[in-house]
Amino acid sequence: MNQESQIWFIIVNPGAGSGKTISGWPEAERALRDLAVPYKAVFTSHKGHAKELTQTAAEAGYRRFVAVGGDGSIHEVTGGIMSYCDESGTDVSEFSFAVIPIGSGNDWIRTAGIPNDPRKAVELIAAGHFEKSDVVRVETTGGVSYMANVGGTGFDSRVCDRVNHLKERGRRSRFLYARALMRVVLGFRALEAEVICDGKTVFSGSMYSLAIGNGRYSGGGMIQVPGARMDDGTIDVTVVPVIPFSEILRDAPKLKNGRIADSKSLQFFRCKELEVRQLSADAAHSPELVEVDGEIEGALPMRVSVSGGQINVIANYQQHGIQESERG
Repeated sequence: MNQESQIWFIIVNPGAGSGKTISGWPEAERALRDLAVPYKAVFTSHKGHAKELTQTAAEAGYRRFVAVGGDGSIHEVTGGIMSYCDESGTDVSEFSFAVIPIGSGNDWIRTAGIPNDPRKAVELIAAGHFEKSDVVRVETTGGVSYMANVGGTGFDSRVCDRVNHLKERGRRSRFLYARALMRVVLGFRALEAEVICDGKTVFSGSMYSLAIGNGRYSGGGMIQVPGARMDDGTIDVTVVPVIPFSEILRDAPKLKNGRIADSKSLQFFRCKELEVRQLSADAAHSPELVEVDGEIEGALPMRVSVSGGQINVIANYQQHGIQESERG
């Protein structure tokens, strides 16, 4: 066993949380030193850099990784680990992953039961409390990516795309999501698609959106995939068909209180392999975008599957309180 495999390779995204990470990192670093956690820290300088750094470190023998930032950082580090495993044939079970949450989007940690506090998160790392987590493979027109949390297509992917464009233009405000939401609402067209779960067509027609979940939370605490578990070897799917606006207003609060599974208008599925095909894509209906962990990774068609192996994550599922009875 080489020395690198016992050291936590920490990737800090100084731009996460509108720059909040760079000011919060010293506190996390003090906690790492106080608790004698062996580590090496590096900083990202551009989009996609965390994935590159992770893959290079994995090639050098590192097997323990920490993302310091938000959900975007988690997505990139996961992608780097899985890309290395794909290319080298290494089993993902050799790897361990942790998060020190300082970013603006912290949905993955909600399911994982990680405290939204840098020092407490470091304490969890020092305690070495490991759980198993699936990694979901997503194939789109943009190639292969890997999902740690939640993704989808339709309305949500359009809003996600708009938010990301605003961020790239330097926009930073608490109203960013609301502005993007309003812009998308005004010009959104329903998506015509076919949904195939484990080889069986379960939906065909008009929909507003489709969400896929390994974790349960997205969009700052919304629960679109209420039955999702990180360790069950399946993908949870929620389809929002074209329904009257009154039904959307009725069900919207359930996204926050966890009762969306009670909706009579939405459709819920669970499978190991998922395929989504767009039924109309032409000059008037361009290929629908696909978002994975908040990042646009391509467009339909989309193939999704559980990758096969499970990665070790520093987490506390019991703390979050997901019980089998919640799965519906």
